[in-house]
Amino acid sequence: MERSSTAVWRGAGTDGIGRLTTQSGAFHDQPYSSHSRFASEDGKAGTNPEELIAAAHAGCFAMALSYQLSGAGHPPEELRAKAHVKLEKGADGFSITGIRLEVEGHVPGITAAAFEELAQKAKAGCPVSRVLASVPITLAAKLA
Repeated sequence: MERSSTAVWRGAGTDGIGRLTTQSGAFHDQPYSSHSRFASEDGKAGTNPEELIAAAHAGCFAMALSYQLSGAGHPPEELRAKAHVKLEKGADGFSITGIRLEVEGHVPGITAAAFEELAQKAKAGCPVSRVLASVPITLAAKLA
C-alpha cells in the first residue's frame, strides 16, 4: 500500500505560498505558508505540516486503540483523540520536539487501568507513532 500527497510552492520562503493536494481529494489546493505555519496560531490562514502530522497521528492512534479495545472484548462507542505537535526553534533551526496524545473514550465495561494499558499498546503499535518515535510522545488516556 502506498499513499501520496503533492505540495506546490511558489515564491520565497517568507512570503511565498504553497498548495497541498491529497490523493484522496480530502485536500485539494489547500493553502499553506510561512505565516500559517509560524504566525497564525488560530489556524485560519491555512494549514501547516505540523497540523497535518497531528491529524495523521490522532487518526492512526484512535484506529489502533479501537482495534486494541475490540480485540480485548470492549469495542468503543466513541474515542476522541487529539495530538499536539510541538515545533520549537533551536540553534540549528526549527524542530518538532515532542508530541502529546490525549484520548477520551466511551467504552462500556472496561476499567480505567485496562483502558490505559490498551491505550499505551495502541500508542506503541500505531504506525504513525513508530515513524515519529525520534521525538518524545506522551499519552493521557481517560474514560468519559
